[in-house]
Amino acid sequence: MTVTSQAGARIAHAPHEPLSRTLSRIAAEAEGERITLGDLLAALQSRAYGAMMIVFAFPNILPSPPGLAAVLGLPLVVLSALMMAGREPWLPDFIARRGLTTATFRNLVARGKPWIERAERLLRQRLLPLTAGFGQRAIGVWCFVLSLLLVLPVPFGNLAPSLAICVLSLGLLERDGVWVLAGVLVSVGAALWVGALAYALVKSAIFLFLNAF
Repeated sequence: MTVTSQAGARIAHAPHEPLSRTLSRIAAEAEGERITLGDLLAALQSRAYGAMMIVFAFPNILPSPPGLAAVLGLPLVVLSALMMAGREPWLPDFIARRGLTTATFRNLVARGKPWIERAERLLRQRLLPLTAGFGQRAIGVWCFVLSLLLVLPVPFGNLAPSLAICVLSLGLLERDGVWVLAGVLVSVGAALWVGALAYALVKSAIFLFLNAF
């Protein structure tokens, strides 16, 4: 079931507005002590997948409160799976009702806005087939794998997948195939990085277990 709240409707935006400006407006117009993931989905609906994936992935690149990856990781798994299947974006109730305090969200937007603005100045429409139709589904596949890596309980393992999702999503949002290709390269690096961390973690756990007896 999709959650489309009145709060989300109040913070809707102009469809051609830059994402950095849209996020600033959502943060400024948000009411109450919390903003839910359902509110964000409703506010960003017309921007489709690109904007929503960035919103849920980018905070994991920044120093963030403990547990934030767990809150934002599940929406990424769901949205990327839907994008992979060519479906419309939505979130089930148990995810859509989760959220952040308004103060935390505003802080994350303030810290992330300069980085998004820099990226927006570099983006332009190129290699359009990579960002539509089959290309968009392929991006969904990459983002789904990265989202699964993101939610794994691997220390320091969430930054690289989040960065890769952001690069892919910015390319999708502004229809820039060059950024999509760059995102694929970053994705490969992210997968190798998380794999190396997971291997080291498992190896250390086995070593400690064997030496405990």
